[in-house]
Amino acid sequence: QVQLVESGGGLVQPGGSLRLSCAASGLTLDDYAIGWFRQAPGKEREEVSCISSSDGITAYADSVKCRFTISRNNAKHTVYLQRHSLKPEDTAVYYCNANREPTWDYWGQGTQVTVSS
Repeated sequence: QVQLVESGGGLVQPGGSLRLSCAASGLTLDDYAIGWFRQAPGKEREEVSCISSSDGITAYADSVKCRFTISRNNAKHTVYLQRHSLKPEDTAVYYCNANREPTWDYWGQGTQVTVSS
């Protein structure tokens, strides 16, 4: 059974940093591209970052460039999202997604991040 478990969320002050983790089980992580998505109240889910399966190519949404860094440790079956200079608008539930063409697509349950003073 495939499981993706996010952790590391919580309450952080504006300007602070937080690292999210996505631990995978039941699949060979390096076969999958991994994306981090977020969904704020009343808004649609958006992709903030992704990392490819084979060569580690990364991409970021404009809203998080230069503040977020995605990385993966296939040996630990974990993908990370390091976030700096957090803003109140970064408040959302953060989800990780594992995708392998053509049909394999898995989601975690999400972790809440609240940026507030």
